[in-house]
Amino acid sequence: MRNKHLALCIFLGLALAGCSGGGEEPAVANDAGEEITVSDAELAGNPFLEEWDTPYGVPPFARIEDEHYLPAVKKSILEMRTEIAAIVDNPEPANFDNTIVALERAGALRSKVAATFFNIVGTELNDELQKLQGQISPMLSRESDAINLNDALFKRVQAVYAQRDELDLNEQDARLLELTHRGFIRSGAALDQSTKDQITEINAELSGLTTKFGQNLLAATKGFKLTIEDEAQTAGLSDDFKAAIWSKDAGAWVIGLNRSAYETFMTQSEVRELREQLFDGYRLRAVSGDIDNGPLAIKVAQLRAKRARLMGYESHAHYQLETRMAKTPTGAEDFLLRVWRPGLARAKEELADMQELVGDEFKVAGHDWWHYAEKVRKARFDLDENELKPYFELEKVRAGAFEMARRLFGVTIEPVDVEGWNPVVTAYDVKDDDGSHLGLFMMDMYARDSKRGGAWMNSYRPASNMDGKVIRPIVTNNMNLSTPPQGEPTLMRFSEVTTLFHEFGHGLHGLLTKMDYPEFSGVDGPRDYTEFPAQILEHWASEPEMLAIFAQHYDTGDVIPAELVERMLVAGNFNNGFTTTEYVAASLLDLRWHSLTVEEAAEITDARAFEEKVLRGYGLIDEIEPRYRSQYFSHIFAGGYSAGYYAYLWSEILDADGFAAFKQAENIFDPETAARLKKWVYQSGGLREADELYRNFRGQDPSIEPLLEGRGFDVIE
Repeated sequence: MRNKHLALCIFLGLALAGCSGGGEEPAVANDAGEEITVSDAELAGNPFLEEWDTPYGVPPFARIEDEHYLPAVKKSILEMRTEIAAIVDNPEPANFDNTIVALERAGALRSKVAATFFNIVGTELNDELQKLQGQISPMLSRESDAINLNDALFKRVQAVYAQRDELDLNEQDARLLELTHRGFIRSGAALDQSTKDQITEINAELSGLTTKFGQNLLAATKGFKLTIEDEAQTAGLSDDFKAAIWSKDAGAWVIGLNRSAYETFMTQSEVRELREQLFDGYRLRAVSGDIDNGPLAIKVAQLRAKRARLMGYESHAHYQLETRMAKTPTGAEDFLLRVWRPGLARAKEELADMQELVGDEFKVAGHDWWHYAEKVRKARFDLDENELKPYFELEKVRAGAFEMARRLFGVTIEPVDVEGWNPVVTAYDVKDDDGSHLGLFMMDMYARDSKRGGAWMNSYRPASNMDGKVIRPIVTNNMNLSTPPQGEPTLMRFSEVTTLFHEFGHGLHGLLTKMDYPEFSGVDGPRDYTEFPAQILEHWASEPEMLAIFAQHYDTGDVIPAELVERMLVAGNFNNGFTTTEYVAASLLDLRWHSLTVEEAAEITDARAFEEKVLRGYGLIDEIEPRYRSQYFSHIFAGGYSAGYYAYLWSEILDADGFAAFKQAENIFDPETAARLKKWVYQSGGLREADELYRNFRGQDPSIEPLLEGRGFDVIE
């Protein structure tokens, strides 16, 4: 049973078993009293009720229509209710197999449907899917609550847990029991019925609000276009970028708000007024008029605070962080401030350098930062971003990442002909060092209006090894690169190269797992740990030995010159004050939203005013925007990072310290270090607590010093 993943919108399937039934499905009410019916006519020809004979068992994307989802979800819920009832009504005393493993087996169809639906919503959203999302998300949320708060089911789980010391379980079995019991407790199963009812109502409302938040953000992002008709207004833009943003239909250059295009334009454009327009378009998304996410953010924060109190916690952040490495909001904040202070100090120095370059012509503002930082970098290090991009062509970068995985972990990754959800999707068969199949890896690299922004990893199916049936995962990586003109190469900024290596790390975490139970296989563990397997691979992207493998000029094939690499590495920490400050500002804002008590949350009436007060209190300067403002902070208001956006930086403690092990071995592919990393990080999922997994790999607790050193910061207490 993958309720925790459903709650996080990480929808992973369990099995490929087909389902069938005659007549109308009976109306079965869950503990919340919700009746669901679905008829044979509604289910006729539904691909989700078949066993997929597609290559690797991928969803038959071409056959799945929008109208198939809701009936399949209803059918899957009814099946799940029957499975749960069978566990609860089992006359035999509760034991590990008939209760704990039975729960893990349950919900195969639900996971299969939900995995496909929510992956497609993220990449191919249309009006119909948007409406369905508004129906399906609360429906699944209520169903998860009905299971997690089922008193009779919890009593059986408790009964098995009470016997745990006498059951002679192996390590994986014991971990499944522990996490299952913990999941019920943290869902509120031990609370009185009145409190459970309130939590169920809150969860259903939150599901609708967070769905609406994400939909609003996508609409606002799609709704903004900066159109340039006068070629003189393209001053500073490189030829390849101009070609990428040229719209034949509009007869003009058109820039939207996808991050890749945004950063490129803000860096290159010489036209200050246009930079300001795009800057405002980006930072003022979903803040006014018909699309204002401010009230939604406030309501979400209020409901989370109320739910936390019902659960016995001071705030949502206290609840979230209890099982994470930071442990408490104070622990997370104190850590952030250790990086915030030197980062902000460095940012002020960077601002002074830019102002010196500009002189008295104008005061440097937020919409100037990217552009003039690049000018300072070019002057100081004789390094132009456009000089680097020809060496970072997508196909070669991807092949380089695959070669890194081979040298580190012995895996081979070969292209295969598998139909994806979009024609741009590419698919790969991943094999272990013994030739065994590890999983299918699918990559969707390009931006489009139907696709949410950012970069992420997800799964259509997790790994499982129950009942003698080995199921390997189907893992995806998604980015939002600008589509080049037909026939032209996809050239990447170096920041995009590191993003590809990052997401590939998440992908390997999902693919290499050796865990039997989906509950803790693949990408599992606390949020401030699960970024570590992704972030550590970013270090390889800038290593000269690695660059020699994949950084080849797209036209000549020449390897990137050593002197250019040296200049790039010397400039590597340039503008780190800005990037650190904008990130930590967003992380602190997230913590403050979710550290609110019920009374404090009730007093907030203006999201923008609240965030301004928070950021001023920490000393953020006017010239830097937090990486995410509240109204478009989808990580925390429409995703799984609430009270957890700090996790990227916390994981940087781990990745900086972890990569130091390879540097100490004087070999970035050191076999012994790589073997420990593979075994205790990529293969082990959530088998043990995160700090123990890390120590098993590293042989010691992590230190913050490599993180600060890597960013070029001094320690400021």
